[in-house]
Amino acid sequence: MSEAGQDIRTGTDSGIGDERALVLFSGGQDSATCLAWALDRFARVETLGFDYGQRHRIELDARARLRQGLARLVPAWGRRLGEDHTLALDALGQVSETALTREAEIGYAASGLPNTFVPGRNLVFLTFAAALAYRRGIRHIVGGMCETDFSGYPDCRDDAIKAVQVALNLGMDRRFVLHTPLMWIDKAQTWSLAQDLGGHGLVDLIVEDSHTCYLGERGARHAWGYGCGTCPACQLRAEGHARFVAAEVAGAS
Repeated sequence: MSEAGQDIRTGTDSGIGDERALVLFSGGQDSATCLAWALDRFARVETLGFDYGQRHRIELDARARLRQGLARLVPAWGRRLGEDHTLALDALGQVSETALTREAEIGYAASGLPNTFVPGRNLVFLTFAAALAYRRGIRHIVGGMCETDFSGYPDCRDDAIKAVQVALNLGMDRRFVLHTPLMWIDKAQTWSLAQDLGGHGLVDLIVEDSHTCYLGERGARHAWGYGCGTCPACQLRAEGHARFVAAEVAGAS
């Protein structure tokens, strides 16, 4: 039984109101977990992906597989899963000299931040998400921003997200609620949250079908999923999965 009362064995609804949500859905581990989190809590959930010229654009290909897998995993989630949207934000990639939008070695910039940081990315994403939510009459917006495992990205910080919420509500005269269910948990706890929401089936789905690797590698299949195994995203995911598995083993003994 998940936190909100969803029985993953029968797919029955329990305590679900009529509110709708829009999930920022990249096709990665974090956004897949956030989508499951939203499907467990809201009556209707739509998804939004962005094509901004990212080096690992292959992540967008994972989105349809994950949506289909989530719908099959829990029947109630399938009933709640609404439309999928993809927006082209080429301009963001054009103004970003980063290792996520250029063929460059991943490292650190002169500022001390990882050169995978795309300035303003989450601010732009949330603004466009709110514009779409405004048009579609949706109040809740869900994103996978995290301050625990965030690589130093300033637009992943809780203060930044809260400031964006205030600005969006003032600028659009609406009362959007920005949800960040991963904000205060690490990657091992993100794996654990996925298991709490959808059991081993959801964990397996994320391993097989999500994509997180910054280099867009899908060749090697590791215990934690596909990826180069050396970029910061792969390392973070692998280390978190190892801690998650170790905790599972310790809990079973």
